[in-house]
Amino acid sequence: MSINGIVLAGGLSSRMGRDKALLPWQGRTLLEHMRGLLKQAGAREVWVSGNYPAFGAVPDRVARCGPLGGLYSVAMRMPDGPAWVVPVDTPLLPPRLLQQLRDGHRGPCTIFSDHPLPMLVDIDDACRNVLGSMLDDPHGPRSLQALQRRLGVSTIALAPVDEACLVNCNTPEQWEDVAS
Repeated sequence: MSINGIVLAGGLSSRMGRDKALLPWQGRTLLEHMRGLLKQAGAREVWVSGNYPAFGAVPDRVARCGPLGGLYSVAMRMPDGPAWVVPVDTPLLPPRLLQQLRDGHRGPCTIFSDHPLPMLVDIDDACRNVLGSMLDDPHGPRSLQALQRRLGVSTIALAPVDEACLVNCNTPEQWEDVAS
């Protein structure tokens, strides 16, 4: 199965106080690390959401709609097919967990139980239509969990030992804990 990758990096990083995508991680930026992680897992091509021209990123078509807006913007530009979706702020995510999602994928969307990200989602017209309709509804839910429910989500168990791998860094304190 040929899979693409998507790094969601278009957030405001307001709780962090500085751009999370550009934080230093093991000699490169967090964004570069997450792109490399997707490639290590086997991604054919990696797409980035956000305002990062140096990375060929796709700016949000609809401002301030969070991860849903970033995913929609990238989905409108990329070819049909399955794609791993990861947030930019999960540096401890190992490629093997993405491969576990691949191996357990029973379309159109697969996640680990109780974790909206990472996910493996089938990018196609049906997915794009659901994303578009959710963003067009100013009063409807605009969360990844709502998207996953509307697409039809399959969940796979995450081993307790792997819970720490999905920790994301939203604050300087969380970043300090992960980076130390």
